[in-house]
Amino acid sequence: MILSSENILLIGSLLLIISVLTTKTSARFGIPTLLLFLVVGMLAGSDGPGGINFSDPKLVQFIGSLSLCFILFSGGLDSRMQDIKPILWPGILLSTIGVIISAVLVGVFAMMVAGFTLLEGLLLGAIVSSTDAAAVFSIIRSMGVGLKGRLRPLLEFESGSNDPMAYFLTIAFIYLIVHPGASFVDLIPMFLKNMVLGAVIGYVMGRLMHFIFLRIRLDIDGLYSVLLIAMVLFTFSVADFVGGNSFLAVYISAFVLGNKDFLHKRSLTKHFDGTAWLMQIVLFLTLGLLVNPSQIWPLAGVGLLISLFLIFVARPLSVHFCLRIFNINHRTRAFISWVGLRGAVPIVFATYPLTAHIAKAPMIFNLVFFITITSVMIQGTTLPMVARW
Repeated sequence: MILSSENILLIGSLLLIISVLTTKTSARFGIPTLLLFLVVGMLAGSDGPGGINFSDPKLVQFIGSLSLCFILFSGGLDSRMQDIKPILWPGILLSTIGVIISAVLVGVFAMMVAGFTLLEGLLLGAIVSSTDAAAVFSIIRSMGVGLKGRLRPLLEFESGSNDPMAYFLTIAFIYLIVHPGASFVDLIPMFLKNMVLGAVIGYVMGRLMHFIFLRIRLDIDGLYSVLLIAMVLFTFSVADFVGGNSFLAVYISAFVLGNKDFLHKRSLTKHFDGTAWLMQIVLFLTLGLLVNPSQIWPLAGVGLLISLFLIFVARPLSVHFCLRIFNINHRTRAFISWVGLRGAVPIVFATYPLTAHIAKAPMIFNLVFFITITSVMIQGTTLPMVARW
């Protein structure tokens, strides 16, 4: 079946309904909700009974970036400074140095077992280096995992703030592959521009959002959510237009706004929570439609090796290295290592090599998808049990 303007609404609404209803099954059997969304998309895809022919990585990249924009904004809007402040530095180290360590370790291992060059391995490592905010938020909340003390805000802060570093590493390694004459030194000004502009734009837009919501009085209450949606999209697109990190800009703007009082704050926070769930469903369904399971199975052996290395070696080493200077015991560090779930973010980032026409991009995409599935299945399903331990 080929998607057309006549059937896209019918098929899309049906898939959304099925995905929402499957959340009951998820809660009952302990299956991560996001995994079910992916499965629904795969069943509807070209290799499944649905037979929908969908193979446009540029469209998936657009939908993915848009979805992550709202998911990150919702996460930042719901974060509180009083919760983040005690764990700020551990969270920053995990979301920056921890991401780099994971990317490098996985990259070198992938070079050894998958026949990649060093840069291709590092690109794969960069794509899967960050934990997924959507996966972490949904599994912790939907499975009712009760976490004590500062553990929950640390995990949510890390998963919400480490995507910008993974995004930068992804585009940086793509740049090095596409431009063979470039060196790692060329990445330093690119990194400073990307991160500084993203942070500045995010902070300024967060303050501007707050100023507008304090001053403006709209006649129709429903327009406040429309206005905030427009400002979120404006923040994302302006940061991207000037070369800043758009994901960092959106998260910081939400964090700045969420820690101030403004008109309709409670209703807008709930509205964006619902929007984030809609974006998660749409994103995972779209990614499920794009992937072809028949192309993944031949890579299952290599993918499983890389996934197990990431779960049991790279992630724990990065966590222990970043947190060893803080007063955090080994049991807590072990649990933080286990909550290194990969979700939609790596799969979205895996579309960037496809659109850049890198030679081994299809192999990288399929490996990333397999790594994500195994991460959610192994870590996501066992999360409540490991939390009790």
